[in-house]
Amino acid sequence: QLQLVESGGGLVQPGGSLRLSCAASGFISDYYAIGWFRQAPGKEREGVSCIGARDGGAYYASSVKGRFTISRDNAKSSVYLQMNSLKPEDTAIYYCGADSHGTCTKEPDYWGQGTQVTVSA
Repeated sequence: QLQLVESGGGLVQPGGSLRLSCAASGFISDYYAIGWFRQAPGKEREGVSCIGARDGGAYYASSVKGRFTISRDNAKSSVYLQMNSLKPEDTAIYYCGADSHGTCTKEPDYWGQGTQVTVSA
């Protein structure tokens, strides 16, 4: 059974940091592109960052570029999102998604259940 499980969310003050993890099971995750998405209350889901399978290239939304870093550890079937200099507008539920074609897409094949990130003083 293909499964993605996010962890690492929580409450943090503005300017703080969090590291999200996305653990994959049931498939060979290094063949998949893994992306991070987020959805804030009343807003549409948006792509935050993605790391491709073939080229391993990392992509970022302009709103997080320079603050967030995506990485993957294929040995652990995990992808991480290091989030620094967090802002209140980063508050959202963060989801990871995996795409079997190996390229970053807005609609990956598989989704995790999400982890809440709240940035507030």
